[in-house]
Amino acid sequence: MAVRNNNISIGGAVVYKEGRGKRSYWIVADKDGNWEIPKVAVRRGESSVRAVIRMTSEIVGMNARVLEEVGRHSAVVLVNGKAAPQKTYYYLLFLKAVGEIMGFEKYQWMDFKKATKAVELKREKEALKSAEEMIKKWEKEKKKIR
Repeated sequence: MAVRNNNISIGGAVVYKEGRGKRSYWIVADKDGNWEIPKVAVRRGESSVRAVIRMTSEIVGMNARVLEEVGRHSAVVLVNGKAAPQKTYYYLLFLKAVGEIMGFEKYQWMDFKKATKAVELKREKEALKSAEEMIKKWEKEKKKIR
């Protein structure tokens, strides 16, 4: 985890796919079994969007296109007993293709309602809501997402 100027950066991937007329979001379980948006620590010299691309392509095995930022959150966390500011950036990604998903033991594709109920953090519910609203707006404007 890169700590820059005592700041920790995290990238969150709000990945969605379309299939059989339905949209679903990729949600993963943390080590305690709680559902969340998949996140990755940003490495030194790496942008948060690049970290999300690295996670989805190299770690997970997905071919996904980054579409837009859908949220950001600041907090203070403890690292080795010391308080450090942490910023989390959430990005909307469209899944183009996926092989065998690696890097996460438990995951599920959920529709919007189920995903927003499943994730516990308010900021993650907000990122999902922002993503859903953005996609609906694009659909209304007949924008192609591919």
